Amino acid sequence: MTAIDELLERHANGVDRGAPGVPTPVPSLHLAVVTCMDARIKVFDVFGLRHGEAHIMRNAGGVVTDDIIRSIAISQRKLQTREVIVMQHTSCGLSMITEDEFKDELEEETRLRPPWAIEAFREVKDSVRQSVERVRRSPFVKHTDLVRGFVYDVATAELTEVH
Repeated sequence: MTAIDELLERHANGVDRGAPGVPTPVPSLHLAVVTCMDARIKVFDVFGLRHGEAHIMRNAGGVVTDDIIRSIAISQRKLQTREVIVMQHTSCGLSMITEDEFKDELEEETRLRPPWAIEAFREVKDSVRQSVERVRRSPFVKHTDLVRGFVYDVATAELTEVH
C-alpha cells in the first residue's frame, strides 16, 4: 500500500466531516500564518488554533517568496485577514544546505539550473527578519502594521519572537 492509499483509508475511516460549522473562507481571527512544510510542525497545536480561524501557508523553510506574497495579498484583499505571523524553526533543512550546492546538484542531474531561489540560510532569526521585511515592504500586501516573526524550537516547542 502506498502512503497515499494509507491516507485515503484513514480518511474514509476517520472523523473528518468537512467544515459545516465554518460557512465562509474568511478566517475568524483575520490572521495568516506562514510557516515551514516540516512535518514536525503542527501549526494548529503550536498556536492552539481552531478550524476556520486562520489561513496557513507552508513552503520549504517558511520563507516569504513571491508565491507567499501572492497568497497573503489574496488573503488580505479578498478574505479580510489583517495580521501575519511568519514562523520558521530550529533544525530546518534549509539551514543545512547552500543555494549553490543544491542548484549545482539539480543542474548536474537534469542539465537545467533552476531559476528559483532555494532560500537557504544559516541563521534562522536572520531568515525570519528577512521574510517579515518582505511582507512589510510588498506593495501588494495591504496591511503591514501587524506582521510579526517567530522561531519555533522543534525540540522544546518554545516560541521566540524575532525583532
